Amino acid sequence: MSVIDQALKANERYAKTYDPKWGAGPPKPKIVVVTCMDPRLSDLPGILGLKHADIDVIRTGGPAVTEDVLAELLVSTRVLGSKEIMLLNHTGCGFTTFTDAELNAKFSKLTGDATPAPMRFFAFKDPEQQTKDQIEMVRSHPWISKEVPVRGFIFDVNTGRLREVMAHAEAAS
Repeated sequence: MSVIDQALKANERYAKTYDPKWGAGPPKPKIVVVTCMDPRLSDLPGILGLKHADIDVIRTGGPAVTEDVLAELLVSTRVLGSKEIMLLNHTGCGFTTFTDAELNAKFSKLTGDATPAPMRFFAFKDPEQQTKDQIEMVRSHPWISKEVPVRGFIFDVNTGRLREVMAHAEAAS
């Protein structure tokens, strides 16, 4: 049985005990978290000590703050009402193990089709620098309210602990 088929069976069991109040009304998150697609970051309620309903989660590889992510941050803060933005990177990120050029070459060779290249995979080498760059990218967007705190962290996959990373301007002051 495929993993998707297993998930569908599990969903049938879940639906029998589902509380319709969970889906009533629009979502009202307290915080929006941009984090990596890495499954080790899937338990955000446990990691952050917050309820599922309080966290608007944006997952992306790297996690890269792309134009799409910025658009989602705007919806979360300006439409849904999230009051804070948390950028959550982690140690041991797979996106530090390759470059965009390497993946473009690998996939072109693997498939025999180079027409999608060059694709942006948003590979990076240093999670701390990546976090600082993300903070600056979000903070510099003119439509993201200056009243919304934007803070960056690195989750240590070996200890489960968070470490805050200060943006370039904060670190200089």
